[in-house]
Amino acid sequence: MDIIDSLEWRYACKKFDEKLKLSDDQLNTLKKAFNLTATSFGLQPVKMLIITDNETKGNIFKYSYFQKQITTCSHLFVLCINTVMDDETIDSYFELEKEIRGTSEEIISKFRNQLKQIYKGKSQNEIEQSAINQAYIILGNLMTVCAVEGIDSCPMEGFIPEKVDEILGLADKNLKSILMLPVGFRAEDDFMKSLKKVRKPIENLIFEDVLIKS
Repeated sequence: MDIIDSLEWRYACKKFDEKLKLSDDQLNTLKKAFNLTATSFGLQPVKMLIITDNETKGNIFKYSYFQKQITTCSHLFVLCINTVMDDETIDSYFELEKEIRGTSEEIISKFRNQLKQIYKGKSQNEIEQSAINQAYIILGNLMTVCAVEGIDSCPMEGFIPEKVDEILGLADKNLKSILMLPVGFRAEDDFMKSLKKVRKPIENLIFEDVLIKS
């Protein structure tokens, strides 16, 4: 399928075939897609937990409004933000840049210090909101890669983050759950499987060469 055919094929899968599992190659592709997604300043303030354990899925299911995607999916991806963006975190990025690119400290130091000052000027809420925005970028990228690879997915905000954080022990890791993405393969009896997409006409949403006047 080309990219548009893949996006036409994609839908928010409500029930997965529990017998069908992602291959190691498919899972590795999604891991790499996660890691390659663009983030602000390249700081990657989002981590992803991959859940396959049925007991853990069952516990999360209770706090996800009993949505079947959680328990029937092959793998449950939980996107979490780092709640800490301190000097140590920023330094670790620049040390990695030096290692990978061979960039000198002389070139890096000014931007490194600027970035530290930027984050020192942010409130905790601003730091977390910035990371949340990037989690949504990652979610969109993962969904597109899933579609291209013929993997079903379902983006989910419908869960109680505090309870999921508790189940997964995230607070001790300075993490908060933000989004979930169950992935796998659609069940034959998923009621959404054969429904046509409902989308507004493109001309009602995209405007070309239009000057917006005040």
